[in-house]
Parts: sequence; C-alpha cells; structure tokens
Amino acid sequence: MLRFSANLGLLWTELPLPDAIAAAAKAGFKAVELHYPYATPASLVKTACARHNLKLLSINTNIAPGPDGHFGLGAVPGRQNEFRTLAREALTYALEAGAGFVHIMAGCTDRYEQEAAQETFIKNLKWAASKAAAENLQILLEPLNSTDIPGYFYSRPQQAMEIIQTVGADNIALMFDAYHVGQMGDDILASLRENFAQIGHIQIASVPGRHEPDGGTFDYSALFSELEKLNYQGWIGCEYKPRTGVEAGLIWTEKLDVCLSS
Repeated sequence: MLRFSANLGLLWTELPLPDAIAAAAKAGFKAVELHYPYATPASLVKTACARHNLKLLSINTNIAPGPDGHFGLGAVPGRQNEFRTLAREALTYALEAGAGFVHIMAGCTDRYEQEAAQETFIKNLKWAASKAAAENLQILLEPLNSTDIPGYFYSRPQQAMEIIQTVGADNIALMFDAYHVGQMGDDILASLRENFAQIGHIQIASVPGRHEPDGGTFDYSALFSELEKLNYQGWIGCEYKPRTGVEAGLIWTEKLDVCLSS
C-alpha cells in the first residue's frame, strides 16, 4: 500500500505547527514533513507527533540572510561557514524532533561560476553527510524547477544524481518531486524509472498550478500504479497549495482511489 505524508510547509499553514500536526492526524495522515520549523521548539514538534501517532519524516535546512540565502546555501561559494551553521542547526533539530531526513537546500547560484558552485556543493555535502551519518540521519537532495525558482543550483533529477554519485555517501538520496519534474517539461514516469534506485522520498502536486494532484495535465493514477509495480516502500509527500481549504481538497484521494490512513 502507498503511504502519504502531509507537507506542513504548504498545508494548514494558518495554524501553529503543533495544531497543524493535529489537523494532519485528524485528516488521516500517518506522517508529516516540514519546511522551516525552527520557530517552534523541536521538543514541541516531537511531543505533538507522539500524541497523534504521526511519523516526522523531514525538515529543510533554514533560509539565510542576504541575496543568495533564501533557498539555502549548500552550493553558494564563499559562504561555507554559514552553511555549516545552518546544517548543524538542521541536524540537531531533526535529531531532537525525531525526523529521519534533512533536505539540504542548495541555494541560488546563477551569479556564480557553476563549476565553483558544484565544487562548493560537493564539499559541503561530504561534510554534512559525515555529520548526519554519525547521528543515523539521512540527507535528501531536491532539484527545483527553473520557472518557479530561477537561478536555483539544479533543476533536474539527473543533476542531483551526478552529485550523489560524486559525493559517494550512503546516506544521501534523491527527493523526487513530480511537480518540479513536470514543470521542467520532462516525462515524469520515465524520470521516476530512471532514478528510482536512488529515490528516498517522493512529493506530488498538480502540473501546472501546484494544487491537489487530481488536477492539471499529469495523471497521478499512472504514477501511483507505477510505484506499486516498483514496490516503492517510502512515503509520498503531499506538497501542494490547496485550491480552497485543505479538508475540502482531500476529495482528491477518493478521485484517485488512495487511502491516507493505510
């Protein structure tokens, strides 16, 4: 059975984080993932997840001040010390809150030589992977489409795969976001098959629009069927912007014949 998690970076954003965790549980989700939870103490997140029997999957490294920091600093040359501060913060928070994954945000690097940006990212990831491994944590890498996030370091799964292979750490995996793949005009199912062996987490949203997955031009029933054929054992993150209210939009699960509480 496929398993779905609620991404609280986009769902129930009007609620304090502990209340959003409660809302996710009430809706039937069995896991949650977060963007930037740092304003809420990790202990409160851990307690809320335990109270509602939810698994906490992942968090992102935090944003940073300055023109290059809004989407992280992983690949931004000259800011390695700041990157390490953010990475330590994320790893500590994940450990205290009970998350298993940390998404290392690469940052916007179009103002830099891409060779220098890649060298920076590889060096930073080797350091971060070592620190994460010591705490039994895993790292996720997620390319973001160049339409929504112009200038972001990478935009396609193949680029992330090259980085993963170069770093060579066992605890780094690909976060396969079908929305971003589709926004780049690529074949989502072909890309899924090509990169499946290295996928640690999957996220979904309509293409285009980034709303509930029952809309747009891509048929998610085909993706779910493919994941069942591939015997996917991970989680599928619902990282979409609700068209109206979150609860009303969950009718997509009936339309696509999936169950949140499996």
